[in-house]
Amino acid sequence: MKIAIAGATGFVGSRLVERLQQAGDQVLILTRNPAKAKRVFPDAAFPNLEIVAYTPTESGPWQQALSGCDGVVNLAGTPIADERWTPERKQEILNSRKLGTRKIVEAIASANPKPSVLVNSSAIGYYGSSETATFEETSASGNDFLAQVCQEWENEAQQVKQSGTRLAIIRTGIVVGNGGAIAKMLTPFRLLAGGPLGSGHQWFSWIHREDLVNLILFTLQRSDIQGILNATAPNPVRMNELCHILGQVLHRPSWLPVPDFALHLLLGEAAQVVLEGQQVLPKRPLEYGFEYRYPTVKPALEEVVSHG
Repeated sequence: MKIAIAGATGFVGSRLVERLQQAGDQVLILTRNPAKAKRVFPDAAFPNLEIVAYTPTESGPWQQALSGCDGVVNLAGTPIADERWTPERKQEILNSRKLGTRKIVEAIASANPKPSVLVNSSAIGYYGSSETATFEETSASGNDFLAQVCQEWENEAQQVKQSGTRLAIIRTGIVVGNGGAIAKMLTPFRLLAGGPLGSGHQWFSWIHREDLVNLILFTLQRSDIQGILNATAPNPVRMNELCHILGQVLHRPSWLPVPDFALHLLLGEAAQVVLEGQQVLPKRPLEYGFEYRYPTVKPALEEVVSHG
């Protein structure tokens, strides 16, 4: 296959590129920073790789590069919880996803021959937050900022169906791996200062990075898979349980909670990403027969810590 990837240098995208390379597939990377992409993917290790510079929110010559690709994976978007949500940052979070997806759909529409599939990222933030509800792919959307972002993001992706291209939207949970959100939690635990964030009762719907990459590959290869897929492990946990298990795996105490106000001071409104959760189940991946390598959180955390 020849697969185009936006967001290839990120935590998930870089592993996806490695796996495609190992399988002998060709990879076309759309990147704002070709120099960084060349550092991440050196020629010697990635011979089947082409790097194309692009501005994600603007039309341009880069769009022609999608002609002849078998599939497109769009993982691009400004990080959600790295900074405080100023009005400008919120607009950037929305535009990077909404306009970025629009331009990819535009490129697919004009491609000749067209890619047969678009795998477009979204997030479980679509459902809003709840301590009591359980969400599956058919559940209604929430009404907070992240839910609104996900709705607009997905609406843009839906337009690709007018080109006759198969669409799968991957609503991703919190990705567990050697990096990402969990990596930020390891340091305080190792310093004997780890514990639950906020109340500890909020749900933590997660997926190991390897399972997420496997699900994307599974979706690219299976022509019958389309529509919404919850990219979460089948066993979500509450924050208290996650931190208890993380303490066990690290052989560190996990009793020192991080209060809500401290996270609000640090992150402002963006603190809701970790203070409010949702219990999300991957009904459709399981129906399609997808098999998880890490269905429960303890082996997933043990794998992360072994490489940390």
